[in-house]
Amino acid sequence: MAELQDLFVSKVRVKLIQSFLNQPQEMFYVRQLVRLIEEEINAVRRELSRMEKRGLVKKEARANRLYYFFNKSYLFYQELICLTAKTVGLGAEIIKHKNALGNLKFALLSGRYARRMPRKSAEDIDLLLVGSINLNTLNQLVRKAESQREKEINYAPMTVEEFEFRKQRRDPFLQKILMAGRVMLIGDEEEMVS
Repeated sequence: MAELQDLFVSKVRVKLIQSFLNQPQEMFYVRQLVRLIEEEINAVRRELSRMEKRGLVKKEARANRLYYFFNKSYLFYQELICLTAKTVGLGAEIIKHKNALGNLKFALLSGRYARRMPRKSAEDIDLLLVGSINLNTLNQLVRKAESQREKEINYAPMTVEEFEFRKQRRDPFLQKILMAGRVMLIGDEEEMVS
């Protein structure tokens, strides 16, 4: 399976990016990051310095500590969110267990879910799957992700026929999903929205 480490040479940088993007609202001090990613302090400091020079992270002094946080205006922020959503957590599990889940045509995470933002309403969907789906496997993956994230995950499995029917009828539920930001896990986004 493809990993972020395939694109980035430094495993420390990969772990730092994943940590920052898994908790985008958080600020971290160096020793906190060292414990979180289980790497040497000098390697973490070196990568934080490099990431700051390239604009990935910013730092802020508070009391006696320097806190680091991901720069949300970084040019490739959205792309890194997508990469992280596909390589960590529920997105990675969906991709990894694609065959066990059945014959999936499309699978997507909502943009809000990928960015770790709260839903706007209780009806918002975090995960949409289209195809002939093994619901037992899906339920296991979702429950595991819920326990890791400590939040309920709203998901909607649909057959291809139901998806096409709802799309033709311009069903408000489906239109809301298709109009919102998303991270495609499986399938062609152009085909899905056209």
